[in-house]
Amino acid sequence: MTFTLISNDITDGGVLPDAQVQARGNTSPHLKWSGAPEGTKSYAVTCYDPDAPTGSGFWHWTVANIPADVSELPAGGPVPAGAVEGRTDFGEPGYGGAAPPPGHGPHRYVFTVFAVDVDKLDVTRDNSGAVFGFNLHFHTLAKASITATFENKGEG
Repeated sequence: MTFTLISNDITDGGVLPDAQVQARGNTSPHLKWSGAPEGTKSYAVTCYDPDAPTGSGFWHWTVANIPADVSELPAGGPVPAGAVEGRTDFGEPGYGGAAPPPGHGPHRYVFTVFAVDVDKLDVTRDNSGAVFGFNLHFHTLAKASITATFENKGEG
């Protein structure tokens, strides 16, 4: 069985809906996954913009320690009990919607679910996306992604 990620809100290769844009809704999308490999003890979810003009991309959402019996996150949350949302590059924990600079062109928003081989990653709500990513590097059994784009044309 292949590890897959689907969403009622975002489509792989599609344009990010207004609900997931910071200035228009700022709501985390519905995500649902299936086909996790044997040995999965928890899940993590991230949203990353590799096109941000920072030299290191931009973390819009990090969630870890999602219990293994959970296979879906509702739009807008909340995350399951025991899960931890890390600090985004906006400086606060939780979801931060797309907000590319006006006129910078289309940005990709990569939503990824990770099947993790431990119950709990050693991360907190104060940790950055880089710290989440470092921990996931050593504990990921499989991952699945949906990538959508958004361009700020300066229209609000």
